[in-house]
Amino acid sequence: MPVSDALATQVREWIAADPDRATRDELQALLDAGDVAALNLRFAGPLTFGTAGLRGVLGAGPSRMNLATVRAASVGLARWLLDHGTAHDGVVVGHDHRHGSQAFARTTAGVLAAAGVPVHLATHQWPTPVTAHAVRRLGAAAGVMITASHNPAPDNGYKVYDGTGAQIVPPIDREIADRIAASGAAVDIRCDESSPRIERLDERETVSAYLDEILQAIPAGPRDLKVVYTPVHGVGLRVFRELWERAGFPPPIVVAEQAEPDPDFPTAPFPNPEEPGVLDLALELARRKHADIVIANDPDADRLSVALPDRVFTGDEIGSLLGAHMLASTTGADRVVARSIVSSRMLDRIAAAANVPSRVTLTGFKWISRVGDLDGRRLVFGYEEALGYAVSPAVRDKDGLSAALAIGDLAARRPLGDALDELSAHHGLHLTAQRSIRFSDAESARAFAAGIRAEPPSEVGGVAATAVDYGDGRDDLPPADLIIFELADGNRVLVRPSGTEPKVKCYFEVVEPGNDREQAMQALARLRDAFEEIVASLPS
Repeated sequence: MPVSDALATQVREWIAADPDRATRDELQALLDAGDVAALNLRFAGPLTFGTAGLRGVLGAGPSRMNLATVRAASVGLARWLLDHGTAHDGVVVGHDHRHGSQAFARTTAGVLAAAGVPVHLATHQWPTPVTAHAVRRLGAAAGVMITASHNPAPDNGYKVYDGTGAQIVPPIDREIADRIAASGAAVDIRCDESSPRIERLDERETVSAYLDEILQAIPAGPRDLKVVYTPVHGVGLRVFRELWERAGFPPPIVVAEQAEPDPDFPTAPFPNPEEPGVLDLALELARRKHADIVIANDPDADRLSVALPDRVFTGDEIGSLLGAHMLASTTGADRVVARSIVSSRMLDRIAAAANVPSRVTLTGFKWISRVGDLDGRRLVFGYEEALGYAVSPAVRDKDGLSAALAIGDLAARRPLGDALDELSAHHGLHLTAQRSIRFSDAESARAFAAGIRAEPPSEVGGVAATAVDYGDGRDDLPPADLIIFELADGNRVLVRPSGTEPKVKCYFEVVEPGNDREQAMQALARLRDAFEEIVASLPS
């Protein structure tokens, strides 16, 4: 099939406006080859703000992460700040080690500065929580972190924080998006990377200030703990080592094959600690060294995975352990905890026993971090099952490093397996699992989820199911692309398209009041198998 005149015109217009020779050449080669499929992917529509800002595959065109889309995003952010009279407070810009990250950060700084916005620019790659912390410490109006977090190597992203140090929420994202859409040709957007408005942040000072604050959230205690650590080819190692030393722990045993930042992630094509195989090297090393626990961060160190040499904890299990520990480590009638709606209900029971309110939010730390803002409560713990945890008020986002410190403090006091068993004995055994259905693009994933919502099953595995659709908002939550199947036996299934990847995520939770693990595992397997049959019957 030849390239249509309409598509060819789009491509040529983009080439004419693209400031980067590499991506111009990429598009020209595809146009010359008549590669309609590849061009359609690159021109499927502009990147939009999702659960964690802009994120997409590196490459040419409006559907890809490139210098043109970064320029447009940056001028849109600059115009929003100028329109709201906060631009003079400046923007913190940080980046990780991914392909394109440093160039994107410099471009972001150059566009902001050229628009009249002061910039605090990271001079070296560092973890996402350091950027989030710096926004608040410096009193900046906003922050930008160039990262794709745990996405595969071909991806990158543009994560935006507001002046509170939290990720942006509606209507800010829509207002910035409107200004991005009106930004004009990227080649005409001014970019001055040598502007005197750009201040280079001292890495040592910035990281040290971050560590100073997160160390305050964890009490002093025993520190005799042998830990195997992996940053999964990311940027966490240097900061983790300093954190561990300052906290008084013995030096970690580091997984050598995954120690240094590597944007190609050679041992982990999907560098998410939740993915099968990513922790294999760490677990093998832990068994060989007789380590007490394994700690892993994702590549930008905002997520935490925890394991024993013979057991990997789920994100919900870590959430229960950390939630109970932070409630036991803090005091005050103003405390509150929070979880995302797809996370286990165990935290609610733990909090109720401590006489502390537990709030439920939509998926994403942009919502979790804001719990308590309206009624003056103090968020002492927040989490989402996708390995995201907040344990320190110093960072209004998920933070895999401060969470690692908290889990290390707990593990040095008692075995984590024993602590989890005790929680289950008191509050019922909550077992969770999930399944991801991958698609070629985000639109296909959303369409598949919409099909389930349009014709929801009335039962799952012979158990009556009530479908609760959050499409129009409910339970004081904004509208969300989410449906929950509440089963008559107290178990549940949740379905939603991912906000950062082209996939649909299905979540399963089984509650066993008698704390019979074998019985709960069988019930969970039956629930998953029954829902698999429903999924298999739907058009793909």
